[in-house]
Amino acid sequence: MKILVVGGAGYIGSVCTELLLDEGHEVAVFDNLTEGHRRALDSRAQFIEGDLADRSGFEAALAGIRPDAVMHFAASALVGESMENPSKYFRNNVANGLNLLDAMVSTGTERLVFSSTCAIFGPPERVPIDEDLPKRPINPYGESKLAFERILRWYGQIHGLKFVSLRYFNAAGASARFGEDHRVETHLIPNVLKVALGEKSEVEIYGTDYDTPDGTCIRDYIHILDLARAHILALQSSKSEFYNLGTGGGSSVREVIAAAGKVAGKKIKVVEKPRRPGDPPRLIAASDKIKSELGWKPQFQSLETILESAWQWHQEFPRGYGD
Repeated sequence: MKILVVGGAGYIGSVCTELLLDEGHEVAVFDNLTEGHRRALDSRAQFIEGDLADRSGFEAALAGIRPDAVMHFAASALVGESMENPSKYFRNNVANGLNLLDAMVSTGTERLVFSSTCAIFGPPERVPIDEDLPKRPINPYGESKLAFERILRWYGQIHGLKFVSLRYFNAAGASARFGEDHRVETHLIPNVLKVALGEKSEVEIYGTDYDTPDGTCIRDYIHILDLARAHILALQSSKSEFYNLGTGGGSSVREVIAAAGKVAGKKIKVVEKPRRPGDPPRLIAASDKIKSELGWKPQFQSLETILESAWQWHQEFPRGYGD
């Protein structure tokens, strides 16, 4: 297939691009490089530098490539920032997303794989979280992704758009070539490993009084390669659908820090801080639906295996991509 990966210079987009190319697909990447990195671009892919805010520019790119499908990763994705600057999140994640959809309709591009999030659920009524639980986001980031999911339903009904929306829990780890490097790094695993590398003096724990066994938040960590494989399976879906993606296990912040210290062979200094607004205490995925319908099966269930892949990449790129 010919695939256009929007946001393909970012963390998840770069690994999905890599796997698509490895499997023989033809890939073009569309990215504005504000969050992505030039060094994260797979040299085998065509690269178009552009911004979804420019609908006509994106439409021209689509018309020139004529892809069989689009993978959409281009979004703002920091929970804390969304609580401070909701306008940015609704503009980037909803308004610019509409530019993408309208360009797809205009050019007759009929298939989309969308990068969604577990943040649409908010604090869940129960865990693990299946697709049918109520959606009650508690931050503008989750709200913006849920709004786009609702828009997808209408574009499917009215325009015949075929889509699969994948709701990630916590992506982590690295491939041999591409890893996690955000310009503003809020994710736990890379920040812990930066302490192990000597790039940071300490890692922060935000909230130690949650209703969890050790008082810290619990998250479901999924290996980036398992996540990428789910996207490739989604291309083969015969229907529009929403799927939760996780391993079904959960690790607390303290457990991640301890496991990272073990993998790196380093002592990790921690500093305890108050809770961040918008952080649910426990998020664990039920992924039975995508397993039964698309045959997805995570290959990397162990937290230590995920951390080992991330540690190897961060040792090779101690300051990230450096751009």
